[in-house]
Amino acid sequence: MELEQLKKLIRDVPDFPSKGIMFRDLTTMLKHSDALRDMSKALADIYRGKGVTKVVGIESRGFIGGSILAYELGAGFVPARKPGKLPSVTVKKAYAKEYGVDTIELHSDAITSDDVVVIHDDLLATGGTMEACYELVKSMNPKKIYISFIVELTALDGRANLPEDCEVSSLLKY
Repeated sequence: MELEQLKKLIRDVPDFPSKGIMFRDLTTMLKHSDALRDMSKALADIYRGKGVTKVVGIESRGFIGGSILAYELGAGFVPARKPGKLPSVTVKKAYAKEYGVDTIELHSDAITSDDVVVIHDDLLATGGTMEACYELVKSMNPKKIYISFIVELTALDGRANLPEDCEVSSLLKY
């Protein structure tokens, strides 16, 4: 299946989670085994041979692609969670979203200076969530950080909020 064909399987949900937001529902793509397999392979192919040791998946939809990516690359998986969901010592960062303010946390021992990390989320909108997660990961001093999305909403220019010195990849662009 061509990547552009995957777009046809993504449902548009107007006014969710609030009025004026066009939500791109990837669950309608993920339920198709061929689409899931092709999306997973395309994500992993971007990072094969780059020495990735950890994939950080951002709660909650980033857990799906992030877990698959970690498995495909033979890397560990690290969940980036909302406050109070991780059971040990954490580091955290507050950030603005397109429809509010939130906080993200990582276990303080999740990333080491020997790691090469891919931070993954399902969708790039304004970039606030990814920017906060990037700052947390960077504070742990890994060797290298990559940023990965399945979908990018280019009109919102979220890339402008991401670090210029970091490779950012999106499979599908709207």
